[in-house]
Amino acid sequence: MAGKIKVINPIVEMDGDEMTRIIWQFIKDKLILPFLDVDLKYFDLGMRHRDETDDQVTTYAANAIKQYGVGVKCATITPNASRVKEYQLKQQWKSPNGTIRSILDGTVFRKPIIVKNIPPGVRSWEKPIIIGRHAYGDIYKSTEIVVDSPGTAELVFTPSAGGEKRVMHIHDFKGPGVIMGMHNIESSIRSFAKACINYALSEKVDIWFGAKDTISKQYHGFFRDIFAEETEKSKDALRDAGVQYRYMLIDDAVAQVMKSDGGMLWACMNYDGDVMSDMIASGFGSLGLMTSVLVSPDGKFEFEAAHGTVMRHYYAHLRGETTSTNSIASIFAWTGALSKRGELDNAPDVVKFARTVERVVIETVEQGTMTKDLMLIAEPRVSKYALTEEFIDAVVARLREVV
Repeated sequence: MAGKIKVINPIVEMDGDEMTRIIWQFIKDKLILPFLDVDLKYFDLGMRHRDETDDQVTTYAANAIKQYGVGVKCATITPNASRVKEYQLKQQWKSPNGTIRSILDGTVFRKPIIVKNIPPGVRSWEKPIIIGRHAYGDIYKSTEIVVDSPGTAELVFTPSAGGEKRVMHIHDFKGPGVIMGMHNIESSIRSFAKACINYALSEKVDIWFGAKDTISKQYHGFFRDIFAEETEKSKDALRDAGVQYRYMLIDDAVAQVMKSDGGMLWACMNYDGDVMSDMIASGFGSLGLMTSVLVSPDGKFEFEAAHGTVMRHYYAHLRGETTSTNSIASIFAWTGALSKRGELDNAPDVVKFARTVERVVIETVEQGTMTKDLMLIAEPRVSKYALTEEFIDAVVARLREVV
């Protein structure tokens, strides 16, 4: 390689937690910085630093993505009560991904990475199933109350311009319980529908959208109606592209996905998308084989792995034990950000480098070098798995042969 490839504009880098933080450093030190001259605007979204800054660092990172256009994020912890105790945190901070999605008003698209010798767990799946996850509201922006005594819960809306207050009865508590209030906004739902339509048109894949409007006639029905309106507006473009739109109940969508051959964009409400993307990733082989990109309505992009921080491997690492942690989704987060940065900067050499890394990663697995999670499901079987750093080193060695 004659010299480093220059990346014209900065990329926002967001560091994370636990085993993925360790992998992140390997990737940056071995696969990115030796080959690229890139200005990384660094933000530490590790749990301790978020706590030290009262989570303001997450807001700063999201606003940096708005400024520079492209970000790449390591997996992070969303703390529960046990994590608060473990890390001695001030409180149970909200999901950093939820905060970033809210600020960018984006839609998350998750797509499995197809590798020839890693067959899907669902026999009928032949083509990628892409999850389009709404990235605002619902339980991720909810307000919750633990009820510790008898009383009445009500849902109240007070119009800003005056007028009659609306009050809906929720439940008469006879004893302890819990209440949750959640919301969404029309503009975000409409952006979600438009983003899914645009993605489906670009990829030439059908759109499925599922909700539970038989039970949630107004909240879920609101989503259903907006999707119907937006697809009606785009019916000519959808028809010309050969893209069909289907609405169905979410339980019917789950059943049909399991019997399909894939090849569709499955648009999901926020919680459904969170859960179903993990199911799809696991079904296609591993959570380590799922890409994730947050796309805002004004064309800002944030790339990350779809999986979590791999806590079990991290504890093993702290005990001095060897680990075999799949780094592929984290590598593809970096390559996705680099490819988009190169595309936006009209820098084909950057795009080519990113695509070359992706090809080399897949070739490495297809030629028998893989982490333990893939070794257990590979066909034909392999007798040995690579340790965490060994796999990245194998990718680097192969990459140096072709760049």
